[in-house]
Amino acid sequence: MKVAVLFGGTSEERDVSIASAAQIIPALRSIGHEAFAVDTATGRLTAADERRLLSARVAPEPPSDSEISVVRGRAITLSPAAFDIREVDVVFLALHGGAGEDGRIQALLDLAGMAYTGSNHIASAAAMDKDLSKRLFRTVDVPTPDWLMTPATSGAVETALGWPMIVKPNKQGSTVGLSVVREPAQLQGAIEMARRYDTEVMLERFIPGREFTVGVLDGAALPVGEIITPGEVFDYQSKYQVGGAREVFPADISAAESGLVQAYALRAHAVLKLGAYSRIDFRRDGQDRFWCLEANSLPGMTATSLLPQAAQAAGIEFPELLDRICRGAVRTR
Repeated sequence: MKVAVLFGGTSEERDVSIASAAQIIPALRSIGHEAFAVDTATGRLTAADERRLLSARVAPEPPSDSEISVVRGRAITLSPAAFDIREVDVVFLALHGGAGEDGRIQALLDLAGMAYTGSNHIASAAAMDKDLSKRLFRTVDVPTPDWLMTPATSGAVETALGWPMIVKPNKQGSTVGLSVVREPAQLQGAIEMARRYDTEVMLERFIPGREFTVGVLDGAALPVGEIITPGEVFDYQSKYQVGGAREVFPADISAAESGLVQAYALRAHAVLKLGAYSRIDFRRDGQDRFWCLEANSLPGMTATSLLPQAAQAAGIEFPELLDRICRGAVRTR
């Protein structure tokens, strides 16, 4: 097939998206597909630009506001021809965060009548909105930590959530803008930092314990994985720097626990009406209760990302996983 891999973009997860594309494109080519790279901020890449951009590593921190502003400024000057991908069989979305994951790109592709990977625009938007997602999780009895949306006083936070607690942008990924707040004096600063990335800020009960993830592929739950981090949360550096975290597939938990958290993942995937694949993240507390943190409609897709590791644990190698995703998108268009 002829596949346009859309990646990059202008969100704070731009570097992560580039890392996904850097492995998706050669893997698709290795099994005979004609894949080409399209940065949604700069247009279709030449072979030289592809070699230069896709060889970069994810930096320890997300791109700064000034770096993102430069990319957005360049995008404004481009002609529509730079983004013409109408001749392809399928669009592979290797985008994370921002317009790539919140349904806006999906809506444009729907209007153009093009097949694309991932979930439709409504499901993508629902998964990106953590407040909405958590409300939906509770309708199908998927446990999720208590939360408030700002504005909220420190007294209300102490009563409803306790300390420590989590402050994060409502519509962001990769823990961008997330803080662990331990006392009232830290609350306002954490809210102001989160507001740099979203006008809506979520305050959430902190669940100490082990972190797990469950991939969903074609209606089935993949083997459960455990994420072992050096700190309290699976933050940006732990996710994308060498040695930042250790992932174990399958997780060292009982068959009953695996079955329970997989059932929660399938319910969360279904209630959000997600598409052929997703990744659902959990924490397990000291009483062995699982809590659903969020759903990822376009999870990271390097060969060592969590969803591909889960697929490999199920006997599905990375190129086969990509091929399945592409062919499924064409069939269901």
